[in-house]
Amino acid sequence: MAFNIQTFKTRSLTAAIFVVVMLAGLLLNYFSFFLLFTVIHFGCWLEYQKLIGLIDEDYKQITPFHKYGVMILGWGFMLYMAHPSIGIGNLTLHEIGWWLMVVFALALPIAEILFSKQLNVKLIGYSLTGLLYISLSWGLMIDIRNKGMVDGDSIFHYDFGWIYPIVLIASIWINDTMAYIVGSFIGKTPFSSISPKKTWEGTLGGAILAIAAVTLLGYFAFGMKDYTSLIVISSIAAVIGTAGDLLESKLKRMANVKDSGHIMPGHGGFLDRFDSLILATPFVWFYITFFA
Repeated sequence: MAFNIQTFKTRSLTAAIFVVVMLAGLLLNYFSFFLLFTVIHFGCWLEYQKLIGLIDEDYKQITPFHKYGVMILGWGFMLYMAHPSIGIGNLTLHEIGWWLMVVFALALPIAEILFSKQLNVKLIGYSLTGLLYISLSWGLMIDIRNKGMVDGDSIFHYDFGWIYPIVLIASIWINDTMAYIVGSFIGKTPFSSISPKKTWEGTLGGAILAIAAVTLLGYFAFGMKDYTSLIVISSIAAVIGTAGDLLESKLKRMANVKDSGHIMPGHGGFLDRFDSLILATPFVWFYITFFA
C-alpha cells in the first residue's frame, strides 16, 4: 500500500487533538472527568444503536423515547456512581442519578406499551445489552475515579482518583501500539478470523511490553509502590482489552461496516477508540474494589 501523506497528516492531527482532550478531561478535575465520559457514553450509545439497527432492521423502529430514554437511564447510573460529595446546589449527582434511573426504568416499559402497543422482548433485549455493555462500564469507571479521593477540607486537595484510570488507559494505549509494531515486524500467525490483521506474535508482544512498560514506569518514574496493582491492571488491559477489540470487530462485521462512526477522521468512532476500555473497565473495577 502506497504511503499517503495527507492521510498520515489527518490521522496525526486527529490523534494529537484526541490525546489533548483526553488528558484534559482525565486530569483537570472531577467534573472534567465526568463530562469527558458523559460525552463518550452518549457517543458510544449512538454508534451501538446504529450498529444494532444494521444487524437487525427491527431495531430501527424503536420510538424516540426508547432510543434516548435508555441512554438517559444509563447516564443516570453514571450519575448515581458519582462521589457522594459532588453535587449541584443542594442536590448531589448521586441523588440525581438515582431519580433518573427510577423514572426512566418505570417510564420506558410504559411508553413501549402506549406507543408500540406491545413489549417487544427482542428490542428491549438489545437495549438492555447496551446498558450492560456501555453504561455499566462507564458507571464503574466513575467509581474507579472515586477510589483515590480522600476526605479533607476540599476533595480537590486530596484527589488522586485519576491515577487508576490513567494506569488503565495508558496500559491499553501501550498494548495497542506495541501489538501493532511487533505484529508489523514479526507477525505471521493469525490470531483470530474476526480481525485478520491481528497476529499471535503481535498480541503477545504487545501484552508483554505493555505490562513491563506500565509497571516499570509506574514504579520507578512515578513512585507508585503498589507494583502488584500495576501488573494486574496492565494485564487486564492487555488480555480483556484485546477481547473488547475483537467483540467490537465482530459487531462491525455483523453490521457490515468498517468503522463504528466517523467522529475522529482516520480513527473511526467512539466504539472504535474505546472498545478495549469498555470491556476492561468492569474487571479492573472488580480488582480495585475487592483486592487492591
